[in-house]
Amino acid sequence: MGATIIVGAIALFIVIFAISGFKIVQQSETMLIERLGKYNRTLTSGINVIIPMIDRPREINWRYVVMGMDGRKFSRFKTITRIDLRETVYDFPKQNVITKDNVGVEINAMIYFQIVDAMKAVYEINNLPDAIEKLTQTTLRNVIGELELDESLVSRDTINTKLRLILDDATNKWGVKVNRVEIQDINPPTDIRNAMEKQMRAERDRRAAILEAEGQKRAKILQAEGFKESEINRAEGDRQARILEAEGKAMAIKTVAEAEKEAIQQISAAVVDQQGDPVNYLVAIKYIEALKEMTTGQDSKTVYMPYEATGILSSVGGIKDLLKGS
Repeated sequence: MGATIIVGAIALFIVIFAISGFKIVQQSETMLIERLGKYNRTLTSGINVIIPMIDRPREINWRYVVMGMDGRKFSRFKTITRIDLRETVYDFPKQNVITKDNVGVEINAMIYFQIVDAMKAVYEINNLPDAIEKLTQTTLRNVIGELELDESLVSRDTINTKLRLILDDATNKWGVKVNRVEIQDINPPTDIRNAMEKQMRAERDRRAAILEAEGQKRAKILQAEGFKESEINRAEGDRQARILEAEGKAMAIKTVAEAEKEAIQQISAAVVDQQGDPVNYLVAIKYIEALKEMTTGQDSKTVYMPYEATGILSSVGGIKDLLKGS
């Protein structure tokens, strides 16, 4: 009976020993195996076999940043044996830095990095997250110290690029690839923020006044141009109307003259046929028309005949002779 118990215990030990030799590694994870305290190999994803009691996973003291119930961030340390190879984001606590123009600002940075060589990440640095955080803080102080406050507020992309290049180069020997660095907040002191708000408000008021003045100026220019165009068009219209009116009068005068010319020619031909003087006839006709206009009207008028009119009246007599001869 005792032998059976011993054999069962040995069998159970062997089973436990064999089971403990199997290590299942999840996807995107890895595990460092040390044999008798010395690095042996790095396990890949899937089922791996190790020698129990001789091979054992390397334990790592890993630092996490967690959010408390009051909204504050604090660090927590945990011992792990599996290394996550996925991209990791660390949101570091806010820190105070001084700009080139001696203004203290509060900056909150966030870094995205990925472990590409697990052996270097464990054996080249004691605590990788803590080292990356301290390196980021010191690098951030150096970068912000080269910029003035206004430059730091508007040059986040430049700051992010500089930080990423410096951190990526510094963490390369740790087997880490820094993919991206983001500056979340840049908070100047309260008095500086108030002064900046006043300056911004004054600048906006100045721009509004300039835009309003430019608008009024443009409106007046357009109004003047419109009035100018209107006057030009009106003058051009008047000129065209006068030209047309003058051309019409000229055409009328020309037509009347042509008609009178034709009438005179006919009268002259008729008078010549009667052996008379056409000049006397025409003068008499014009004189009679003038007398008609002088005596036309509702009021009674007294007409005085000049002495020289007797010569013209003789022409009327000539007309009578012409008519008798016809």
